[in-house]
Amino acid sequence: MDKISFDEFKKADIRIGTIKIAEKVENTDKLLRLEVEFGDEVRQIVSGIAQYYQPEEIIGKQCPFVYNLEPRTICGVESNGMILGIVGEVGFVALSPLKEVSSGSSVG
Repeated sequence: MDKISFDEFKKADIRIGTIKIAEKVENTDKLLRLEVEFGDEVRQIVSGIAQYYQPEEIIGKQCPFVYNLEPRTICGVESNGMILGIVGEVGFVALSPLKEVSSGSSVG
């Protein structure tokens, strides 16, 4: 993997979001449509985590998201961010703060 400079890393705006709604994307096996609160804003984010989490498991959870990704349409649904997690032998595991924090808090 190529190394990046610290200045390049600082371009990523990573914020804690609270998942308010989670539902499977129609006609897909892997995608969940999330509505995520970031303080005063709610964003729709599509994530390929349906094989690891049932929608009801993650509602109310706080996770870090890449906040400043360009919007992308996935299976006809617009996504405005990306959840961060660990990919390993057990599949995808979402990251989460150890204590509850304000939605929209910056990760630094």
